[in-house]
Amino acid sequence: MITDPAFTSPGRFWKGNIHTHSTVSDGKRAPEAVCATYRQAGYDFLALTDHFMAKYGYPIVDTREFRTPGFTTILGAELHAPATALGELWHILAVGLPLDFAPLIDGEDGPALAARALAAGAFVAIPHPAWYGLTLEDAATIPDAHAVEIYNHTSQLRTERGDSVHYADQLLAGGRRIGLIAVDDAHFACMDAFGGWLMVKAEANDPDALLAALKAGAFYATQGPAIHNVVWGDEAVEITCSPAASVMLLGRGSRAVQHVEPGTTRAILPYGAHKAGGYARIVVADEQGRRAWANPVHFDR
Repeated sequence: MITDPAFTSPGRFWKGNIHTHSTVSDGKRAPEAVCATYRQAGYDFLALTDHFMAKYGYPIVDTREFRTPGFTTILGAELHAPATALGELWHILAVGLPLDFAPLIDGEDGPALAARALAAGAFVAIPHPAWYGLTLEDAATIPDAHAVEIYNHTSQLRTERGDSVHYADQLLAGGRRIGLIAVDDAHFACMDAFGGWLMVKAEANDPDALLAALKAGAFYATQGPAIHNVVWGDEAVEITCSPAASVMLLGRGSRAVQHVEPGTTRAILPYGAHKAGGYARIVVADEQGRRAWANPVHFDR
């Protein structure tokens, strides 16, 4: 039986951003102001993920004091170590880190740092691969990463490299089982907030519950459209959503079926052609071109 934990797990959806920066590293707003910005915008949770680098003192920002009734935070950071195939510093998103996570160890590279974050209990993701030319071979060296950023709002606004749909599909086509996240990566040098977020299914708006749900894949990513429910039948999947211009079911290579009609709130799409390709993933797009991405489901090949 095919299931998506975002739509079969108990609880409700909570709105949050898990990639954000403050004046503790290279952001333009103080941590308290960043938290207030998202809280006032109606977000349920935020992870402040400042750059974990020597020049900033290897910060894990303690945002617990900024939690309020109805708004919580998860501790995390954007980790860095040498060096990708292009000679760039690795960027590794780690959410759910302990405050005493140790600084970079002498000789530690990106894959080793990612492994250490995973061992510390973090949800680990591959951030903005299109922005800095991360190769598929790079990604293969961190095989236990939970997710890849399919959309990074700041990278899109500032460099037109925020869309990593093709990269995510290449990973999936190669057999990688990985989730899809959308984030802001807000630094507030421009208005780069509120462009991409997660809807996480959990029984409580609590850091531990949210972190467990992230690791379980109980979420979907969005720029605005809502996916209300996904039900996988024996031969077709039923999707209910906010009014959409198109609802798509995509798979390996050119495999795709879709329902394209403005105002669509329900679509039933057959997935038989996707089985041999190993995976299928749902995309809902509205009339403004904003998208929502469900996590892929996988078939035995």
